[in-house]
Amino acid sequence: MGKRGKMRLSLGSKLLAMMMMLGLYSEIGAVRHAQAQEVLRDSATIVMYHRFGESRYPSTNISLEQFDAHIAHLSSGKYNVVPLAEIIDTLRAGKLLPDRTVAITIDDAYQSVLEHAWPRLKAANFPFTLFVATSPIDRGLPSYMSWDDLRMLQQEGVTIGSQTHTHPHLHRNTPEQIKEELDISNSRFIEELGLRPEFFAYPYGEYSSFVVDIIKEAGFTTAFGQNSGIMYADSNFFELPRFAFNEDYGSVDRLKLAVDGLPLKVTDITPDDMVITQNPPIYGFTLHPEMEPSSQLRCFASSYGKLDVTILGRRVEVRVPDELPSPRSRINCTMPATENRWRWFGRQFLTE
Repeated sequence: MGKRGKMRLSLGSKLLAMMMMLGLYSEIGAVRHAQAQEVLRDSATIVMYHRFGESRYPSTNISLEQFDAHIAHLSSGKYNVVPLAEIIDTLRAGKLLPDRTVAITIDDAYQSVLEHAWPRLKAANFPFTLFVATSPIDRGLPSYMSWDDLRMLQQEGVTIGSQTHTHPHLHRNTPEQIKEELDISNSRFIEELGLRPEFFAYPYGEYSSFVVDIIKEAGFTTAFGQNSGIMYADSNFFELPRFAFNEDYGSVDRLKLAVDGLPLKVTDITPDDMVITQNPPIYGFTLHPEMEPSSQLRCFASSYGKLDVTILGRRVEVRVPDELPSPRSRINCTMPATENRWRWFGRQFLTE
């Protein structure tokens, strides 16, 4: 179980311990003390999955043994596993969340979600958001859920998000094609589920500036990529990060790194579009003043390992030794924080 609704008692002094032994510290007082000591933050981690127990697709699948270990870790009492909407609403309102707040998302509505993930998440009382492309459901493809399945999950409290109609590479489409994708999928959601989703997940985590503008204009309130990182109150809510897990990147240690993570807060990102016109890109960003020690910032590319980083005041310039491979590459930057935790900021780049 997550730590939602639970209080962690903190015995911060010898005097308090003595009072506890003497029975002078009442239960009400303990609860009040725990509330006062609860760590609150302006950030949360979003994790994402695709398939469960489908070993034929290791790049999008997580084994059931791995997923069971994830559920056990998130149930340890340290984590606040809540609906995605609760995180979005809280941070947008300028309020704080309990430390180690987590949302679970799943993309593509595969049948294995219903068969394997749903029973485990329900037993753990973990809410989740399911992002759906409507065409595979309409076509009745055997590895996908049906509309009846989705209606059942919706009635059980699962949040349904959109992932277009045919799940295309959006940045390769024209604005007219993207709008048609959204019009068709929204119509199907309304017809089958009685609603149009507020949340959107970019297929393959790919988008460009004009795609983001179209998603905003279409009425979505929030959109998510597949770049690693921790979202926070000043994030761009149409380019929110998620930690993706699969067989190769599905260990409990990696989950712990993600759900114990803190945001690496940056502004003035260049280039501002993930679709790059210059390869290698001239990549840089400005660190928020709270981000210290900046001297310990490290950046890594999925294809080149550790990168050269130059820090001039708050400005960071990251240099890649050669062209980023096609079609997708990621650069992740980290910085140590307190309690052996890590700050994390990731960016995906598209080279076509």
